[in-house]
Amino acid sequence: MQFQQLAYFVAVARTRHFTRAAELSRVAQPSLSKQIRSLERELGAPLFSRARGNITLTPAGEALLPLAQRILTDLETARREVAELAGVRRGRVRLGATPSLCAGLLADVLSDFHTRFPGIELHVEESGSRDLIRDLGRGELDLALIILPLHSSDPDFSTTPILRENLVVASPTSRPSPNGRASIRITELEHRPLVMFRRGYDVREATLRACRASGFEPDLAVEGGEMDAVLRFVEAGLGLAVVPSMVLRNRPGLRGTPLARPRLLRTVALARRKDVEPSHSAEAFRRHLNEYLLAMSPEDLGPDLEVLISAADAGDPEQERRWEGREQDRGWEGPGHERQPEDRTQDHR
Repeated sequence: MQFQQLAYFVAVARTRHFTRAAELSRVAQPSLSKQIRSLERELGAPLFSRARGNITLTPAGEALLPLAQRILTDLETARREVAELAGVRRGRVRLGATPSLCAGLLADVLSDFHTRFPGIELHVEESGSRDLIRDLGRGELDLALIILPLHSSDPDFSTTPILRENLVVASPTSRPSPNGRASIRITELEHRPLVMFRRGYDVREATLRACRASGFEPDLAVEGGEMDAVLRFVEAGLGLAVVPSMVLRNRPGLRGTPLARPRLLRTVALARRKDVEPSHSAEAFRRHLNEYLLAMSPEDLGPDLEVLISAADAGDPEQERRWEGREQDRGWEGPGHERQPEDRTQDHR
């Protein structure tokens, strides 16, 4: 069994077409087909069903696909590791993140990281947590910023909570606040038009659960939008929306009204595969992300964000001292403590 044969097999499995797979692999189609047949003979089972030109995976192919993807990912990781150890100051980080994190936190983090490590290529995939975990398991991502809880029973994933964030009710600043007060209860959203995200957004599920737990079905004025579209619809006055607080930064046309207790909270985590040693580039990004978060001032964080990591994650004793001083100023006891017991029990993520 050769690595190139596995690469051709994965290409056909993804495209379900031998010619397109050959084009993507930059090889002649007869050569690719010959290598696939050789792999099938070696394994003693057909990998594809070719009935009437419809290419589908056989049970043997289904079993081989995740293993082949992991082998190829490990090979690529090994190549990068050797290159970096040989003194090549280059690398690549394939990072997944949810749309709200891309719209809020990630742009500044990536800009800072690129300035510090200009030789490292950054590839960002924007999707929901479920899709990101799937792609992480396939070896298509090195790291993923997801929303907990993890929707996977696979024990090969490691997740490190990094942020806890309040969800707020977004409304246009061109109109009066939703209720004229500093906070709003979920029950006050009944009979109010809401702009709702498409299926796959974690905040959509959290909002629907909270409304139903309060005894009502939300009135959806617009449904199915991506993050930017939802925010624009709210600015246009089509309805209110429950959103992560960080996406309202640099949005002067929108205000965020905090939810009264029980609040809606979500926990952001950095996920990776346990069975794959992170490359130097991925580890550099992890440390940089932690350092960036720990360097944020109380003014940067605001009342709706809480950093959950400790300075030990960044490996900087001076950061540790700054973190402890900042938390004492904010009245928090540290990353291992909750602010109030009731906040923990009402965590609709």
